[in-house]
Amino acid sequence: MNTQLQYAAKGIVTPEMEQAALHDGVSPTWICSQIASGRCVIPKNKNHNIKARAIGDGLPTKINANIGTSGKHCSINEELEKLKIATKYGADSIMDLSTGGDLFLILSEVLKNSPVMVGTVPIYTVVARKGELGLSDEFIFDPEELFHEIEEQAKLGVDFMTLHCAVTRDSIRYLQTHKRVTGIVSRGGSLIYRYIKQTGKENPLYEQYDRVLEICQRYDVTISLGDGLRPGSGADANDHSQIEELLIQGDLVRRAQEKGVQVMVEGPGHMPLNQIEANMKLMKRICYGAPLYVLGPLTTDAAAGYDHIAGAIGGAIAATHGANFLCYVTPAEHLCLPNIDDVKQGVIASRIAAHSADIANGLPLATLNDLNLSRARYELNWNEMFKYMIDPENARKRKNDSESEKDDYCTMCGELCAMKTYKNSRN
Repeated sequence: MNTQLQYAAKGIVTPEMEQAALHDGVSPTWICSQIASGRCVIPKNKNHNIKARAIGDGLPTKINANIGTSGKHCSINEELEKLKIATKYGADSIMDLSTGGDLFLILSEVLKNSPVMVGTVPIYTVVARKGELGLSDEFIFDPEELFHEIEEQAKLGVDFMTLHCAVTRDSIRYLQTHKRVTGIVSRGGSLIYRYIKQTGKENPLYEQYDRVLEICQRYDVTISLGDGLRPGSGADANDHSQIEELLIQGDLVRRAQEKGVQVMVEGPGHMPLNQIEANMKLMKRICYGAPLYVLGPLTTDAAAGYDHIAGAIGGAIAATHGANFLCYVTPAEHLCLPNIDDVKQGVIASRIAAHSADIANGLPLATLNDLNLSRARYELNWNEMFKYMIDPENARKRKNDSESEKDDYCTMCGELCAMKTYKNSRN
């Protein structure tokens, strides 16, 4: 069987393209052409029965919610509840980043219960399964175990995988001569770095990239080229290491597309607000227009406890200038494992960012949504307003819990409601 990219290259519109087009209100033939150009992907494993969604230029910005256990906190039921909450409030995908408990069972349950695409980071599983988590001075993961895990997860139905293929002996050399404030903040990136430093060998994911492509092509797994050298502080943004990795990512995008493998590129974590636009445009150019998947970016290092807000600010700017897929950031970022409410808050914040960018980019459905809401607001038609809000459940509760529950105005202005005054003055 061909991948979505291989079908698209032949001009064949697949059922998955039709599903994705219907979801986003675009033409299936247009989706097909975008996939063929590499500017759009449909992360859907041949073995995963979900309705397809597309990520890429010209489409509504999609968002991802990370869930998963840790060695310190492990409850499969809690993670499945996080999955339920994330999708209820609008997540387009889920990543299972579990590192504690029965990892095969957890991933299997996530795949079985998720109505949306599922991603993973296979190197986490390889390391966590050993009980080492990279802490032993002697620990070195076995490349064969990593390739085996990639294939097993592909068989299971994982739709996209973060693979840190561009952390290489070349890309890490600047870490020695250009000191970073926060070093490497990517877990996967740090493990690949450690492997290179301890063995003197090349990153196996880079050295045997064709092997990675063969597995992903067989199951139509979308590669998400991990940003193992992303900046973990504003001071490190757009430094030599980040840009060197980006250049390698660009070459790997081209190689994947030539093999018919769908690919997207992961981007920065922390970045000052005034650098985001240029960084997104540079990433698009270097990576042949491939979809960009960004974590935030966080526009300040000082928002712990409110990083979902910092991430939403950065995400809105990033998506306005080229990012297509926002990985949510929760209030627990940098502090602890997110709880169920953190997941909700992270999804809502990212949806606000994504929707704001879609309006800025002139996407018709986003623009029409806000126009309909504003018209209902002018008419003081609350039930109609709620239909177009990002979190209608919360909005309705706040109105109903106030003293103006039965009034057509809210308690902020009361009878001095500006729109009522304006309309009454016109009559």
